[in-house]
Amino acid sequence: MWFIYQVTMFIYNVTINIEESAHDEWLEWMTKEHIPDMLSTGKFLKALMTKVLVEEEMGGITYSIQYTTDSKTTLEQYYKENADELRSKSERFAGKFVAFRTELQIITEQQ
Repeated sequence: MWFIYQVTMFIYNVTINIEESAHDEWLEWMTKEHIPDMLSTGKFLKALMTKVLVEEEMGGITYSIQYTTDSKTTLEQYYKENADELRSKSERFAGKFVAFRTELQIITEQQ
């Protein structure tokens, strides 16, 4: 049996490749500090962190973190009010990671 939900939610997806030399410290920082800080802005409903299982030619370990938000407006408020400050906290890992960000609109969710 299929259930189809019509939703108008958005996902702010951050894909990060971190060098193995910084991986353990970075992973602890992400799970214990950064993701909780993102959620504490009140702009995201939940966060899902996944490990990408495809090996990258450049090496390192790749993760995708998906932050669900209720609207494009709320996401824009995050950019304006919180993004610079929260991104600056990753400076201790400068030069050890590559990140790219995408915005996704959820069209349907099926179970």
